[in-house]
Amino acid sequence: MFPIMIRRPSVPVLYDPGKDINSQVTIITKTFLRYKELNVLIQSIRKFYSKIKIIVADDSLNPEPVSGNNIEHYIMPPAQGWFAGRNLAVSQLTTKYFLWVDDDFEFLNETRIESFVEIMEGLPELDVLGGEVSGDQFYFVLEYDEGDESDGGCLRRIRGFHQPLPGYDGCFLVDGVVNYFLARTDAVRSVGFDPFLKRVAHTEFFIDGVGKLMVASCKGLSVGHQKHQAQETYDSYRNPGKPEEEQKLAHHFFKNYLNYIKY
Repeated sequence: MFPIMIRRPSVPVLYDPGKDINSQVTIITKTFLRYKELNVLIQSIRKFYSKIKIIVADDSLNPEPVSGNNIEHYIMPPAQGWFAGRNLAVSQLTTKYFLWVDDDFEFLNETRIESFVEIMEGLPELDVLGGEVSGDQFYFVLEYDEGDESDGGCLRRIRGFHQPLPGYDGCFLVDGVVNYFLARTDAVRSVGFDPFLKRVAHTEFFIDGVGKLMVASCKGLSVGHQKHQAQETYDSYRNPGKPEEEQKLAHHFFKNYLNYIKY
């Protein structure tokens, strides 16, 4: 006796490559109470990319209109959070790639989306490619020991890289990157963003992507970061208190079956 396994072939999902960057990439962001910064971001994008689609997920308390050519503005229930907004934006993509930017970034002369795409097209196994924000090429690796069945695993975030990316100077294979990255739409959809995480969340996406996403970071793929003053209401949501931090850790221990986490 031996088992017989029947496997059905998967149906391919293809994207029209189009003729230019506007057909390949959508820029997406999540905003909350920062319309001044958002408008600066949009104006800077339009200075270099006049036709590229921009998707804005907005969970502000009192939404304001965001207008402009080829901009999709999605209003969410108030204060739904960071990852819920990312999920919404990603769900509306129709392009092969998307570029994630924070709502207080600013495009510079050095901001070239084409450079991201060139690397991703040359390395079809790569899923996420991070750049640098105001000269900071932040990236990290995740050390994970799954432990045993009774105790759970251990997870640590460490500043460093696995190895240089062959053929690309200043590029490294890593597990996580800064909040400025180009990604394959299908790959990110397969991982998703945990909507439980509302206020402070970034590393958590890459934790969920360990073993599923190939991630790299490259020097020279730059975007600027706006200078802005503190906003009391925004800061009260942005900086959670101790109870919310404890809930977040408890969520990790259960969801990822951990007995230790440090990052």
